[in-house]
Amino acid sequence: MCLAVGAGYAALLYSARAPWSKALNYGLAALRFVVVSFLCFLLLSPFLKTTTNTTEKPTVVLAVDNSQSVGLFTPPAVLGQAQTGLQQLAETMRGRGFEVETRTLGPGAGRPVPPDSVRFTAPATDLNGLLTGVRETYEGRNLAGVVLVSDGIVNQGQSPTYSEFNFPIYSVAVGDTLPKKDLSLPTLNYNRVAFSGNKFPIEAEITYDGFAGGTATVQLRENGRVLQTQRVRLPAGQRRTKTTFTVVAPAPGKRRYEVVVEPQAGELTTLNNSKFAYIEVVKGKLRVLLAGAAPHPDLKALRAAIQQNDNFDLVTYLPGISPLKSQDYDVAILHQLPARSGEGAEVLAQVRSRRIPALYIVGAQSDFNAYNNVGTGLTILPRGTQTDDVTPVLNPAFSRFTFEEEALRRFAAYPPAPVPFGDLRLGGGAEVALFQQVGRLRTQKPLLVFGGAGTQRQATLLTDGSWQWRLQEAVEHDDQPEAYDRLVIRTLQLLTQNANKKRLDVYPTQDAFSTQDDVTFGAETYNAIFERIYGQQITLTLTDEQKKTRTFSYTNSEDGAPLHLGTLPGGVYRYAARATLSGQAQQDQGELLIQEQQLEALEARADHNLLYQLARRSNSRLYYPQQFTQLTQDILKADYKPVIYSQEDLKDLINLKWLFFLILAFVTAEWATRKYSGGV
Repeated sequence: MCLAVGAGYAALLYSARAPWSKALNYGLAALRFVVVSFLCFLLLSPFLKTTTNTTEKPTVVLAVDNSQSVGLFTPPAVLGQAQTGLQQLAETMRGRGFEVETRTLGPGAGRPVPPDSVRFTAPATDLNGLLTGVRETYEGRNLAGVVLVSDGIVNQGQSPTYSEFNFPIYSVAVGDTLPKKDLSLPTLNYNRVAFSGNKFPIEAEITYDGFAGGTATVQLRENGRVLQTQRVRLPAGQRRTKTTFTVVAPAPGKRRYEVVVEPQAGELTTLNNSKFAYIEVVKGKLRVLLAGAAPHPDLKALRAAIQQNDNFDLVTYLPGISPLKSQDYDVAILHQLPARSGEGAEVLAQVRSRRIPALYIVGAQSDFNAYNNVGTGLTILPRGTQTDDVTPVLNPAFSRFTFEEEALRRFAAYPPAPVPFGDLRLGGGAEVALFQQVGRLRTQKPLLVFGGAGTQRQATLLTDGSWQWRLQEAVEHDDQPEAYDRLVIRTLQLLTQNANKKRLDVYPTQDAFSTQDDVTFGAETYNAIFERIYGQQITLTLTDEQKKTRTFSYTNSEDGAPLHLGTLPGGVYRYAARATLSGQAQQDQGELLIQEQQLEALEARADHNLLYQLARRSNSRLYYPQQFTQLTQDILKADYKPVIYSQEDLKDLINLKWLFFLILAFVTAEWATRKYSGGV
């Protein structure tokens, strides 16, 4: 039909007598026939189908356990043989058409590295994380198998024997399975919080091989100074024993104690002969008043959360049930107080007169008019008795304390709790820690607010249904509602901090970091009337126990981005921060705790059984460094083939740009010829 249209159009146009030759007329008619026929054809939306074939070579991943234990406890000749074998295996595989990538433990586990650049310095071994990373990276790709070179010692993450891997694992065992003559300190048991002037124990667990029947000298030190020394018997027929040091807690602050087993002749290594205990000495227990308008499940949930922390001394008050004790409370939790019934007036009077920091929990019995007159930084204007059912969601701009990723996942699984429906207005200086989420909709309505008038710190939780959160979390997590308990404890800790407002407030974002963590600091700056300001240059100086200083510069931003210091050696650091705010010099100071970890030195005996199980489950076998030739042959015998992927692509013909220019050229040629020959 397209041809008929083209022929008819050409015949109609060129059938009349023309001023040019007959041959030229036929040529122009043919040109017009081609152009019109092709344009009609394009109106039918034709398309081109192209097929592209891509060939993917089989890949062998060399997963190398580059932890310190491999370097420390593998005989040098065996380790050298393993490294040479890996390089030869990689060269042979590439020569046979394989892709070869090397992966290691640690922060760079997701990036391939050359086999000869592997250094055995990783501070922890997470074989499951290493293999899981390979599985996720090569999902749906042509992965021939993984050659796992390891001593089988796992000290971080879960054991890889509990995971499923859909690729062959060729295990190569290094390390040494023979018992070593060694003394070590795998565990210290102690309470992380102690009260100034009180005695507290530090229990040391000592393991030993080759020294049974003898004795060991164990010392307790602080900053290199020996505080106590004990001679400990190492009973025959056992591999471990315990000893306990009793210490009097000194002045408040963070303390680092070191327990050391003095080395003995013939020990394999002394790297595992010491361990640190990190203690925070506090002035005394904080007295918490938990007061409610009436019995309520919330009170039980709050009491259970507070009693998990030894740093708090709890007193409960209920009108007509438990009397109000006249004490100097450090913080009060006021559940549905002030109440519409007028209950609890004496508690409110005591909180107001003594300016006690308070957490207000509002509910159906709350008197909102009286609450709005307290000056908490939040005004609640309810619409009758209507409520919304909400779950908590983090305000990412809140930085006074942090929520772990696991806590956020637990928050998302909480059942909805009722909050007053109406207008919620924030006052100056109020900060929202948690927003309300209604169903799947994240709103900007506050759920947990920190504020307060003058020097009295106050917070408000806008639901009396949080007991459901703790109950469900306990059911789903083996009676360990850690996220709820930490939320309550951190709220109370923030309320009981020094109430004198500082214009420069710099603080670590966690109570303690490990030597593997990226240490981060938060910073807040205020103008003369205590409004938040940003873009201020802050200088932070860290001083370690050897008086060595490190200096960092930082500009705080409105998005709350923290200052990243990277990893730091273990110890107690003192920090000092300085800034010039509105022309006035401001400073802040405090302590930072970095916990030392010596995971790789604790276990010297390789676990080749774990490697054997991994290989057997994937229908492979266990190899040793001298068997790399056999390993290479076995991989080649498996006859892994390249995979060809075909991809079809449909493209509309009308979208090809060159066709436009071709048609334009034909039309232009016809027009120019007609014009030149005297036509119109």
